[in-house]
Amino acid sequence: MSVFTYHLVKTSYFSALKAILFPLKPKKITGLIHAEYMTVMTLGSPVFSPSRMLLRQVAVFAQWENEAAIDQFLHKNSFGKILAKGWYVKLHFLRQWGRISGFIISDETLETDSPESPVVAVTIARMKLPEVPRFIRWGRPVEKLVRDHPGTTLSLASIRLPQTVSTFSVWKTQKEMTDMVRGHSAVPNSKKHVDAMKERDRKDFHFEFTTLRFKPLSEFGEWNGEKNFTTKTINF
Repeated sequence: MSVFTYHLVKTSYFSALKAILFPLKPKKITGLIHAEYMTVMTLGSPVFSPSRMLLRQVAVFAQWENEAAIDQFLHKNSFGKILAKGWYVKLHFLRQWGRISGFIISDETLETDSPESPVVAVTIARMKLPEVPRFIRWGRPVEKLVRDHPGTTLSLASIRLPQTVSTFSVWKTQKEMTDMVRGHSAVPNSKKHVDAMKERDRKDFHFEFTTLRFKPLSEFGEWNGEKNFTTKTINF
């Protein structure tokens, strides 16, 4: 069964730009099925602000044939060595909504052992460019909901111009995440996600879209001076 990884790294402008403009091809990387290379963004930040696109910060979401391929890439490949200096998590696929090209994802649906188990959520969308202003209008309130939610330990967005946008979030429990999706969280503006999904159903923002849910397998490194995002628990 394949394994997914999500990487975050702060590097030089040159290395970040090279990664985005000239992404590594699966044919050249043993065991790599597909990867998305993106620039990190701050969830919920104003559209025109320095924090919206963090040009030295790179996010890579990848699917691999096995863990051995991941380790070989991180130890042998020049860009892999850069990613190894950042933060990353290995992920076991659980379920998918929607479809996205590039990845090879099973139709099989799995669940975590318990609603109290941690989960990782990744969304990827290929935007219809005329719909971008409308997407921003409905999407930013959802970004703020996820960013400020007490159930997340790490959340961010990323972009690959001109059309790919993505979000990544680590949740303390599966229940916290599903409550947010359904508008059941005891937080301000808890219905923003539900409202945005209704608007998307009315008139889609994207020509491809998927939400993926994962079980975290192992975590490495630090991000913004913190670590162990997938093992933090709720304080009752």
